[in-house]
This record gives sequence, structure tokens and C-alpha cells, in this order.
Amino acid sequence: MDVRLSDWNENWARMFEEESRFLKTVFGDVIINFEHFGSTSVPGLKAKPVIDMMAIVVEIEKVDSLNGEMAFLGYDVAGEWGIPGRRLFRKGGENRTHHIHFYQYDNEQIHRHLIFRDYLRIHPEEAARYSVFKEGLAKRFTKTSEYSQAKKSFVLDMERRALEWHDNDRKNNR
Repeated sequence: MDVRLSDWNENWARMFEEESRFLKTVFGDVIINFEHFGSTSVPGLKAKPVIDMMAIVVEIEKVDSLNGEMAFLGYDVAGEWGIPGRRLFRKGGENRTHHIHFYQYDNEQIHRHLIFRDYLRIHPEEAARYSVFKEGLAKRFTKTSEYSQAKKSFVLDMERRALEWHDNDRKNNR
């Protein structure tokens, strides 16, 4: 898939809300909560125009029972896709619009993703630095597989700072 990097778009929040409402009709009370995360959830941050959604569920195995229905509705059923305990669905084929990541409520990945999102929202200078970095990569790499691999160490370092920020914030507010 080709890299498509866009300026932040206020419609991304609406697209998240609309998809959340729709998925609630499919999954019902299996869903505890939806969270918008990833670059499209951070105002001002350049992003691939694919809405990353987190669906937090009571029991991850119940998600598996709806794979057939999700495929019928046009979602690519990707399973764990490299992250144990996750279920990933992709919408839109080659012009993807959404990635829906399902996690059981007690999965450690939930907090990591949300802390990183919140860090970027609260630190616009870090979001701007991340945008510039992503723009540079998008000029060098045309395929998302290459682009994603090239940004991995930068993201891991920024994620580490976000987790430190979160831990320090919790210590200071005790």
C-alpha cells in the first residue's frame, strides 16, 4: 500500500464517531468503550488518513465469533496481526479508511496507546516534531511497510518519553 500522508483533518473525529456508532450495532454489549488513537486523533498532527480505533471489550474471544459478519460487511479480518491479544479489522481495501483494534479490557497495549495519544495532545511541540519527521519519511518511502519500519525507532523513543511523562505526572499528583 502506498504512503498517503495528510494534514490533520477535523472530519477524522466525526469519522471515528460514525464508525463507533455503527460498530456498536454489530457488537452490542461486547464493547465496553471506543477510543480514537493514533495520529488522526491528535489535532495538528500529519497522518495517514486512516482512523485508528480501539474497541475495548470484556472478552476478546467474543470478537472472533463475529469475524464472518465483519467480513460480510467489508472489513478485512486480520486477527492478531503481530500483537498478541489484539484483533484487527481493516476497512476500505487499498484506500483504507479505518483500522479497528480490539483489545480485552485488561490488555497492557491499551494504556500504552492512550498515554502516547495524550502525550502528543498535551505536548504540541512534540506532535509538530513528529509531523516533520513523518513528512521527511513520506518523501523517502512510497510503501507503508517501508515507511512504518523507518519510523519505528523514533516512535519507540517518543513513546518512552510519553510513558516517563505519565509516570512522573502520576507521582507528582499523589
